[in-house]
Amino acid sequence: MGAAAVDDITVEYEDNGVLLVKQEGKEIITRGTWCTIAFLYRDWDAKTNAYGPQMITLRKYRKQAGTYRQESKFNLGSLAQAASVSDVLKRWSEAADAPE
Repeated sequence: MGAAAVDDITVEYEDNGVLLVKQEGKEIITRGTWCTIAFLYRDWDAKTNAYGPQMITLRKYRKQAGTYRQESKFNLGSLAQAASVSDVLKRWSEAADAPE
């Protein structure tokens, strides 16, 4: 089920009383009919009975009929991968702003 307000969107997921996806951070990147949100989260590992490492997911939502629905997502499997993507985006954005 979707959320009526962007601030109410979460990636937390519970099944049979177990929090399988634990949200640890949320940054709303864009707001409006189409919004983009970055989430910091951990998945529950049933084998170890503990949460795994922190991961990041970027999600795009669209508001239709008063409810936000997920349209797309991009998962970063580790904070190291997120840092690499961040470095590339920073280089590209700085190069785009540089005079020719």
